[in-house]
Amino acid sequence: MKNAEYIGDDGCLQRDSTECKGYAEAQSADRPETGETESKTPNLLEKILDRNNLNRAYKRVKANKGAPGVDGMSVETALPWLKEHGRELTESIRSGKYKPDPVRRKGIPKPDGGVRNLGIPSVKDRIIQQAILQMLMPIYEPLFADGSYGYRPGRSGQDAVFKIRAYAEDGYEWAVLLDLSKYFDTLNHEKLLNLLRKEIDDERVIQLIKRFMKSGVMEDGVVMPTEEGSPQGGPLSPLLANVYLNEFDHEYERRGVPVIRYADDIVLLCKSERAAERLLEGSIRYLEGKLKLKVNREKSHIAKVNSVKKFKFLGFAYSKGKNGYFIRVHLKTKKKAKDKLRTITKRNRGRNDRQIMAEVKEYMRGWLNYYAIADMKTMMQEWDGWLRRRMRMYIWKQWKKPRTRYNNLVKLGIPEYYAGMTAMSRRGYWFVAGTSSVERAISNERLVKAGYCELSSAYESIRNACVERAVYRTVCTVR
Repeated sequence: MKNAEYIGDDGCLQRDSTECKGYAEAQSADRPETGETESKTPNLLEKILDRNNLNRAYKRVKANKGAPGVDGMSVETALPWLKEHGRELTESIRSGKYKPDPVRRKGIPKPDGGVRNLGIPSVKDRIIQQAILQMLMPIYEPLFADGSYGYRPGRSGQDAVFKIRAYAEDGYEWAVLLDLSKYFDTLNHEKLLNLLRKEIDDERVIQLIKRFMKSGVMEDGVVMPTEEGSPQGGPLSPLLANVYLNEFDHEYERRGVPVIRYADDIVLLCKSERAAERLLEGSIRYLEGKLKLKVNREKSHIAKVNSVKKFKFLGFAYSKGKNGYFIRVHLKTKKKAKDKLRTITKRNRGRNDRQIMAEVKEYMRGWLNYYAIADMKTMMQEWDGWLRRRMRMYIWKQWKKPRTRYNNLVKLGIPEYYAGMTAMSRRGYWFVAGTSSVERAISNERLVKAGYCELSSAYESIRNACVERAVYRTVCTVR
């Protein structure tokens, strides 16, 4: 195995044969088996700053790439800087003098019209946060509730979708859907630090995390302080978000309420509408009162799990038939995907049709890798017909002149009479793309040879793999 490079405490380039596989395989923290007064996390800061741990953190940040922070340092230029300043950096952390850079704020438009604030820390801060994460994950992962699925190794949103279906089939047909307003931006710092202290008794680590949370944000060149929240974008932010809501998860599990949560998307399940109404009010009081979070009361509501219009979780919905519950793609998710395909295949883009088909294939492969667990065989067949016609329309416009269209149709086997009628047609592109002459000339087989991805075939192959993978990871026994 090829040795990997890392920065040692002395700031020099070192070598290590251990390849990084992400925080899921981070070292386990040593925890004493006996002795109540003994530290639960002895020398945690030293373990975070251990050269092997920092090496794994550097390789993970390098693999993730990402944009530069406020200092302008890219991932590619980080190594020379770390070689020169590595020892100085670790010593400043040990002495408690390290001051993280403000995060660079970037607004990401949300589908509902709002803006999600993304915070981009500097590269060196991302490396330190990743090093902290690798030591904290083994501590907190066993403590997280079974219904928590976001940002956890070996778990995914697909697993959460399957788990809801399992509960629904066991009679939990009513759901409370809770919407937290700007969850990552409203975490109470004091509350979060106290939760961390329950498992971490190395105060140096607590204070280091605190400095990251209070490092501030830079927007339009102006640095603003952060008195609450943990900006999305840093490696540590997802773990802190899970720690904060873990208390909520366990509280409602203790009450016998099934809780399914993916980050800040929360679903509570029950067996009657009346129970759901009580749960809605009680959970809002708990989140706003004890956890000091803000619940969006307009978007938080109750719904039957099989209500396609009212129930939406991670882009999915459910329907109920004689064979039980079926996973569906939500109507809004379908519309968003189809709008994206319309944009890609817009006929005035001026690109080669093979490039367009490659873009469609890339987008739909990624989309299906997530949504293929849903039952949508008929939908994919319908989309195939619609998308083929859009490609024919795109190609028809590229041929431009009637003479070119006539010659191409004849070359592709269309009789001259019909080729002439079609080439001289004054009807719109969409109409002509659906005529028999164009469909025969630009046949399904010719489209596939040119690079068209048949959605129905791709769906079947990806779905089998996705369902098998998700089912094996899902705990199907409902308590």
